[in-house]
Amino acid sequence: MLHWPGNPEIVVTQTEHLRRGDEATVSCVSLGVHTGTHVDAPVHFIIDGAGVDSIRLDRLIGPARVLDLGEVDRIRQSEIEGREIRAGDRVLFKTRNSRYWNEKDFRSDYTCLVPESARWLAAQGVLTVGIDYLSIASMDSGPETHRALLSAGVCIIEGLDLSGVGPGLYDLICLPLRLEGLDGAPARVLLRKSRLADEQGTRGSRPNPPQRRL
Repeated sequence: MLHWPGNPEIVVTQTEHLRRGDEATVSCVSLGVHTGTHVDAPVHFIIDGAGVDSIRLDRLIGPARVLDLGEVDRIRQSEIEGREIRAGDRVLFKTRNSRYWNEKDFRSDYTCLVPESARWLAAQGVLTVGIDYLSIASMDSGPETHRALLSAGVCIIEGLDLSGVGPGLYDLICLPLRLEGLDGAPARVLLRKSRLADEQGTRGSRPNPPQRRL
């Protein structure tokens, strides 16, 4: 599995196994909290910030909009300010990054959100922002993008695979592990397509199958 350069790799060991005569097979998994699809907590970039266990689940569960930004290399304010992003929205950015999940090596040229856009999204009052690679910020931009969002209470979901997801309204279910006080946590994320909402152009309508695991 792809992981951020310098972060721990996934290590799986089996402490017990039926084939060795043990009563049960028991496995141990070691990984960084920012591995794969995960949620960032404020303490990740803010001293004395809240841990991932303090994030309210109602910010991670509810109507969400997938915006397809195509081949842009940087998500600038001009790319998103005309897309009717409003207070209370959960916004997931689909970019060229979703193609990179099939590649073996980490890509440093992934599409990212610039700090100006992060500040604009925070000012709009969005609840959650997600992106389809391991970081929402570029490798060389520093902490500004993360801090602009996290300091405003905006949840960040990173590592989404949106390759099979089209733009539109969905019902988002994002469940991070409840790791007390930590800077992030792996998460299981589902999207359920809301066909009725797409037809009527409404928000928050009752979602319908199918589900998409990200």
